[in-house]
Amino acid sequence: MQSMANKFQAIIETPNMIIPLSDGCWLAARVWMPVSAEDLPVPAILEYIPYRKRDGTLPRDETMHPYMAARGYACVRVDMRGNGDSDGLMVDEYTAQELADAGEVIAWLAAQPWCSGSVGMMGKSWGGFNSLQTAALRPPALKAVVTVCSTTDRFEDDIHFKGGCLLGENVGWGAVMLSYSSRPPDPNLRSDWRELWLKRLEADQFLAMVWASHQARDDYWKHGSVCEDWSAIEVPVLSVGGWADNYMNTVSHLVMNLKSPVQGIVGPWIHQYPHMAVPGPQAGFLQIALRWWDRWLKGDLNGAETDPAYRAYVLHSAPPNPSGAHRAGHWVAETVWPSTRVTQKTLALSPGRILGGAGGTLDIKVATPQTLGLAAGEFFPMGLNAEMAGDQAGEDALAASFDAPPLAEPMQMIGSARLSLRLSCDRSKALIVARLCDVAPDGASVRIAHGMINLCHRDSRETPSAVPVGQPIDIGLTLDQMAYRLAPGHRLRLSLSTTYWPFVWPSPEAATLTLLSGSLDLPIHEGGTQEEWVPPPAEGGPAWKHRVKRPGRAARRVEHDLLSGLVALVVENDEGDIENLDHGLVSGGSMSERWSILPDLPLSARSEIVWTQRISRGEWSVRTEAQTQMWSDENYLHFRAQLQAWEGEALLFDRVTEHKVRRSFV
Repeated sequence: MQSMANKFQAIIETPNMIIPLSDGCWLAARVWMPVSAEDLPVPAILEYIPYRKRDGTLPRDETMHPYMAARGYACVRVDMRGNGDSDGLMVDEYTAQELADAGEVIAWLAAQPWCSGSVGMMGKSWGGFNSLQTAALRPPALKAVVTVCSTTDRFEDDIHFKGGCLLGENVGWGAVMLSYSSRPPDPNLRSDWRELWLKRLEADQFLAMVWASHQARDDYWKHGSVCEDWSAIEVPVLSVGGWADNYMNTVSHLVMNLKSPVQGIVGPWIHQYPHMAVPGPQAGFLQIALRWWDRWLKGDLNGAETDPAYRAYVLHSAPPNPSGAHRAGHWVAETVWPSTRVTQKTLALSPGRILGGAGGTLDIKVATPQTLGLAAGEFFPMGLNAEMAGDQAGEDALAASFDAPPLAEPMQMIGSARLSLRLSCDRSKALIVARLCDVAPDGASVRIAHGMINLCHRDSRETPSAVPVGQPIDIGLTLDQMAYRLAPGHRLRLSLSTTYWPFVWPSPEAATLTLLSGSLDLPIHEGGTQEEWVPPPAEGGPAWKHRVKRPGRAARRVEHDLLSGLVALVVENDEGDIENLDHGLVSGGSMSERWSILPDLPLSARSEIVWTQRISRGEWSVRTEAQTQMWSDENYLHFRAQLQAWEGEALLFDRVTEHKVRRSFV
């Protein structure tokens, strides 16, 4: 039993509560609740993810869930089917089975004697996704949602495709999940751990090739995309995102479209909860969430429903820093969204590569080297290992860049920019990437927002078509949401490229676009730099009890072979090995990625990723290794995966799979 000081309630933890499902499967949960809950039932808050309560998210869980339990909630951290210490097998993300299980778990929680009958659902990333997706199914006991770093559109705004472009993170995340799903349950909790582990290894597949086979917005992607029917979500939703994460659009989409009570907060953060995220300033996410839960799960009339609809941290001009621990800025609070304080300003793309001016006819070629994009950073940065976008100046020089004059006064933008282009293309398949940048007087360039479109998807995401070679076409491209204030003396730059490696998988042939005309619509915000909202300070529970047995290390570098011309982005991250002092499990992992390409040959693109997982306790140890590769030719995307598992020093499992996916307008 753990006690919390001051006015908070004493809580009790159940490390492995069993939740039965109707098909005979059961899920394992770690639960914290007030000691008094059996006599005075409390609402339940569910976090339901595949990342292993016993070791995976444990360091984070222990700073969050006991904190909320001490304030009058039963916090339930569930391992999804096929993961951690739960039964069953997992075959894909966000399946109908996953969501049905969530509905059963919510009903089971509501029926427990320690639960008041009201359930909230929360989570970051996967847990944020399935919180929204479950809400759309309307389980009766689900009363509110808190979703962090999530999406409403699985095709347009996730790790697989963006603007119809195949993202490099599709194969990257496929490698992650192949590795994560290869780990066994804890033998201290399941005597059948070995049998279940072997079943999981057999079922574990390299999902990147499954995702890549759906190259248009088909029913596969519509499933789980709550934007297909906004009205399906009837419960109150609090949505939180970060400008350094690539799920920054979700907050705006939810606030604009939901009819139920909804609020959004976007800070400067990466893909982490705001009370532990960088770059700072951090915010008291737990206090903000508690206010939301108290209003909608307990019925407290605390006024949470009257808080601003949209709160955004406006980034100020600063030097580029892919490992920046803090961003200068200020908070803006909007009572309605879209804001009445935002007006559209249109800048023409003018001859002389001027952004602004009189516009007119252009004849500008866009044909960038395949290596452009190495300064893009990760799709969802997780830390400070140079994972955020770096100085864009070198890539601006390789792109077709349009510069506005230096600003005499600051310019503040909140919302999304819209780019309209008329162009022609010399290939039937091509893409275009737009980056909006803040250029300082010294020439350093900071990416404010970006967007991309596969030109085959210019008219429809559902029914793409070949680009008519040599014929003028009209393109509309909406860049990602932003909140940014440019300083006087800085310039706004629009940079256009036909490549963005390894963020985007390249088109099969190097294309040349000819810009004929264009304009950029900007969301100009009239506010100043006064703080319109001050978030509570970051709080959290005590850190978990652990011992570092072997420290980790990380590296990120670009390699250039001067003989072959091959350029590679290499990312290495060894997490070390850490012992849990409560239950003795030692866990660790390591990863290496290599993204290589020749500057003038798109079909040379290759991804090679290796993930290793290590788990041990005393004399017992297991290890898994997942090696994946992706490459392409003109007609196919090729995938190879090898999954190996050892118990002690004995190789227990070894499987190689190879698969190719026909390219369809990608």
